[in-house]
Amino acid sequence: MTHDARTALLADDARCPCLSGETYGACCGRLHRGESAAATAEALMRSRFSAFAVGDAEYLLRTWHPSTRPASLELDDSLRWYRLDILATSRGGLLDTEGMVEFVAHHKVPGVRGSAGSQHERSRFSKDTGAWTYVDGVDR
Repeated sequence: MTHDARTALLADDARCPCLSGETYGACCGRLHRGESAAATAEALMRSRFSAFAVGDAEYLLRTWHPSTRPASLELDDSLRWYRLDILATSRGGLLDTEGMVEFVAHHKVPGVRGSAGSQHERSRFSKDTGAWTYVDGVDR
């Protein structure tokens, strides 16, 4: 499924994939569309998880720090990212220039029994010129 087809399926009034409790349109959708930028490292982490959930590789590349950003990104269309657990944050607030978010992101392949998995990572973020970017992560 292409980026446009997946995001078209997620209406602005749907629950946001990042599980913030907000609607997609009020939460990560506005960041994906470029209407605003993430205010904190955690907000960027949540929006990046949602970008995986809706297949928005362009947003992932746009929010990746230039020093570590790959030239391209192919998302696995068979995975469905369905839950994000934020375990810890360090710095990454409105007045910070760096931050860390530890999370577990859960995924599965729909229709395939026993396909559930997760990614546990400590991600580093940097705020340059007023915008948060993902720098890198260490699997836990």
